[in-house]
Amino acid sequence: MDCGIVSTPFGRRSMTLGMLAHQLSSVPTVDDGAVDKWKLFRTVCAAKKNLGVSDRSLAVLNALLSFYPKTELDAANGLVVFPSNAQLSVRTHGMAETTLRRHLTALVDAGLIVRRDSPNGKRYARRDRKGAIGQAFGFDLAPLLARASEFQAEAARLEADRRYLQTMRERLSLCRRDVIKLLELLHQFDIDAANVAEARCQAVYATLSRKPTIVEVEHALAVFAALRDELTNRLENLLKTQNAAANERQYERHIQNSESDYLSESEPANEKAKCDFTAGEPGERLTSAQQAMAPHATGHIRSDRTSSPGKPGPSSHDRLVPLALVLKACPQISDYGPSGRIMNWRDLQTAAVVVRTMLGISPDAYDEACAVLGAETAAIVLACVLERMEHIHSAGGYLRDLTKRARSRSFAVSAMLSARLRVQTGLRAADG
Repeated sequence: MDCGIVSTPFGRRSMTLGMLAHQLSSVPTVDDGAVDKWKLFRTVCAAKKNLGVSDRSLAVLNALLSFYPKTELDAANGLVVFPSNAQLSVRTHGMAETTLRRHLTALVDAGLIVRRDSPNGKRYARRDRKGAIGQAFGFDLAPLLARASEFQAEAARLEADRRYLQTMRERLSLCRRDVIKLLELLHQFDIDAANVAEARCQAVYATLSRKPTIVEVEHALAVFAALRDELTNRLENLLKTQNAAANERQYERHIQNSESDYLSESEPANEKAKCDFTAGEPGERLTSAQQAMAPHATGHIRSDRTSSPGKPGPSSHDRLVPLALVLKACPQISDYGPSGRIMNWRDLQTAAVVVRTMLGISPDAYDEACAVLGAETAAIVLACVLERMEHIHSAGGYLRDLTKRARSRSFAVSAMLSARLRVQTGLRAADG
């Protein structure tokens, strides 16, 4: 069925360097094995944002795939389909012929298909005496097979960006609510300072577009977080001033009693519910300066959820987890990050989506884990699962069980990370 590596277009259509590059890139598909065409099509749909194709172009691609006789695209069986425009129009629900040509050109320009034109420009196939196709002229689907891994990586990156943007927008909404409430409180005591802070808020609102990007949301979140801290400090100083004035007025009538009416004046801390992590060795405590700077560090994850008394949930265990510690406990996850490394939490979420596909975990199970644990914590769990992949029979069932335990507040990722860190420390000691 192969009619040569390079195929020039029929008629007045000219050859371009882009067409040549797409044709040459589809040559290595001979050794790429077989890929389910419908799974590959769904991956292309997920990555369409950066492929430069529209929904209607993808509808034409779907029709072309329907003319391929087998479920799996396999270079050994040939990858050229040759439907007529009339047949394509039927399977695209009556799309006009001129519209078909426009979208076919868009698919060719995007490098998703390659034209294999016959000497007279018609689409047909020649068969041998046994009925097998010897040579076909039409549309070659080889670029889809050649770029399958590229489409999967792009779809994983876009999915990770979507989850990251959703998380950042939620944090921005909470931070805006805090600022608005604190401004309302400050208006009662210092109107001038409240007006200045409100003007800063309006300036941030003006920079946000109707559909803000990740960069815009991150910038707005940083400004609102700094403003929230400033308002909190101002109100705290105001509270201290009022308390000092009240104590000074009541000092002459104050009667001190050194004997407490209670057996214990403070509640004992739940030491078992605390787990502090640093980028160094396990068990090392954070200094007071590190604790003060920890919420603003980009390499840490902080949970704002609170657990009910007597039920220490994931948030009580995972107040602060440095990214460096995650990579130290689970080094294999770095191989699945963009360019083979992980620099921030976004890269970790991108790698987690790739690992989820590789381990066969369903999107529903991963979405549920993200909803219960949070996107960053779910990515940490997948990194730990990847380290123990040979000991887990069903990664999807294991993740669902952890999610169920987290919902009942009987699971904390800090314990899982501690176990992995002990294993890695033991391996390094054995190698040494």
